[in-house]
Amino acid sequence: MRHRKSFNHLGRKKAHRKAMLSNMASSLIMHKRINTTVAKAKALKVFVEPLITRAKEDTTHNRRIVFRSLQNKDAVSELFRQISVKVADRPGGYTRILKIGARLGDNAEMCIIELVDYNENMLTAKETGTKKKRTRRGRSGAGSSTEQPVAEKAPKAETKTKEAPKAEKIEEKAEKAPEKAKKEEKKAEEKPEAKVEEKKAEEKSEDDKEKK
Repeated sequence: MRHRKSFNHLGRKKAHRKAMLSNMASSLIMHKRINTTVAKAKALKVFVEPLITRAKEDTTHNRRIVFRSLQNKDAVSELFRQISVKVADRPGGYTRILKIGARLGDNAEMCIIELVDYNENMLTAKETGTKKKRTRRGRSGAGSSTEQPVAEKAPKAETKTKEAPKAEKIEEKAEKAPEKAKKEEKKAEEKPEAKVEEKKAEEKSEDDKEKK
């Protein structure tokens, strides 16, 4: 019975599959990236990453265990001398699979499997890439910077609204000015007549007193 044996046999017997993965791992270590099918790349990822982890500690025991899987002295020396230094600070995830479409003929899904730390283009893109500014309030300085211009613009809008009623009041005063001038002129004309009438009334009252 094959219960819980869920790995991909890749259409090969055990010896053939082991030899193929060993050769692919050696090629990946020497050339840093290879083209293959997605199924083989996923199987190779599981095969080679434990070997890279073991290479971080350069001991005779670890070298013998890695050599037992790779059967290639040049690949072992490259792994322990060069690659182990590059991946020293990386806690796993040493390889990356990039899909490149289907293969002509059998339409198999093809991909590139590579060592992450040797793709300089993607590493430089991550370093130079700028993060988007957050706009949530109170989360970061970017949010407060976006709110400041709004706070500055608000008083300007208020001043505009205050200036509008002032202009209306000036217009009303200009309209009422001629009316006030006319009323003052009328009062000025009425004052001498009122004085004359007062004098006549006083004279009449004096005459009445004398007659009495």
